[in-house]
Amino acid sequence: MNSNYWNDQNSPVMPVSAPDFMPQEQLRELQLHRLKSLVKYTYDRVELFRNRCVERGVRPEHIKNLEDIAILPTFTKSDLRDTYPFGLFATPMSEIVRFHASSGTTGKPIVVAYTKDDLRLWSECVQRALAACGLGAGDIIQNAYGYGLFTGGLGLHQGATDLGLTVVPVSGGNSERQIMLMRDFGATAVSCTPSYFLHLIDAAKAQGVDMRDLPLRVGVFGAEPWTDEMRRHIEEEAGIEAFDIYGLTEICGPGVGIECKEHHGLHIFEDHFYPEILDPETLEPLPDGEEGELVFTTLTKQAMPMIRYRTRDLSVIGPDPCECGRRIRRIRRIHARTDDMLIIRGVNIFPSQIEAGLLSVDGALPHYAIIVTRENNLDKLEVQVEIPREKFSDKISEIEKLRAQIAESIHRIINIAATVTLAEPNSLPRSEGKARRVTDLRGRQ
Repeated sequence: MNSNYWNDQNSPVMPVSAPDFMPQEQLRELQLHRLKSLVKYTYDRVELFRNRCVERGVRPEHIKNLEDIAILPTFTKSDLRDTYPFGLFATPMSEIVRFHASSGTTGKPIVVAYTKDDLRLWSECVQRALAACGLGAGDIIQNAYGYGLFTGGLGLHQGATDLGLTVVPVSGGNSERQIMLMRDFGATAVSCTPSYFLHLIDAAKAQGVDMRDLPLRVGVFGAEPWTDEMRRHIEEEAGIEAFDIYGLTEICGPGVGIECKEHHGLHIFEDHFYPEILDPETLEPLPDGEEGELVFTTLTKQAMPMIRYRTRDLSVIGPDPCECGRRIRRIRRIHARTDDMLIIRGVNIFPSQIEAGLLSVDGALPHYAIIVTRENNLDKLEVQVEIPREKFSDKISEIEKLRAQIAESIHRIINIAATVTLAEPNSLPRSEGKARRVTDLRGRQ
């Protein structure tokens, strides 16, 4: 990158080989140096950030210490949608080497970009995450996260490769083949969503394979919330140690944080991702130990820096040091969000996306219900939608055609297959206040 903004040679401290164990004072100096550089860099290159700073009367030179981050504006997923596709990029296209994306509410993806240095630093964080799980050269990891625009597959793949692991890039799906490869290749680790691994446990049993008899010893699970009860079930059924990995597309992908072997929260690689906890209503910073909305600033991201990005995840930054010896802070595992986002099979889905899909089909009424269940350890999505009464007098083939059109339109936007059930007018519940569109039964089953 042709810039002096990230010249750590001029930093008051030099990055050390083990930043997880960096003394706190040294880490804070490094964070401040990078924050100052980031704010100047982004102010000069990203119009939206500059305009919001001008509205607040804030300039880069106003950042004197880490606490001054509070005077900077916050950003949300809507800002990425509103500037689609390249409006938040800080580098010319000639320096961007990869795109990733996730779905947006209108079907347009939220686009993120990476320079070569961004990919290198992302790989470094994934390496640190996998090392915290006790993995290294000689381990064979079966990567069952989806490859493609989703960050999970390629993000884990590159970090694992650079750490020296042998990677089986199997991606998701085809459970019988997953079990065959896991057994034949002697995988010692697996990475996927926890719900998919539960499905793999059942698939293995159906094939007469007991996962506890395999060399498998580590599971790296993320992309959706999962409970300690699910962890215990996974560990007992598969005979492995399960780790929670945290990340989100807007920040970089997997590798923002990870559990260590103590399993008391997730360590955040805060030399690259500065965490804050804000009051979701007032956006005032909260001290360590209090619950609020998790907000990140990407201290070293070049192609698309994120400053004070609101994740909508509710968490707590733990104030106490970890027994593992790492000095980087931990967050409590994510258990709730401030919005209505659903995570189904590792994919972020909003009810408004489903609404956009069904209402793009002639014959669908704007009254619908979303039911999420879990069958055979896999999430199932059902969309009940009302159609005009006269449609029920059509031939069965015409009704089925309409149902298929709605299902295809929803799938095109959210990239998840949904079961569509057609309902008669006025058969679905109504509300005088906010419509309750979603019934999530996964926690009750």
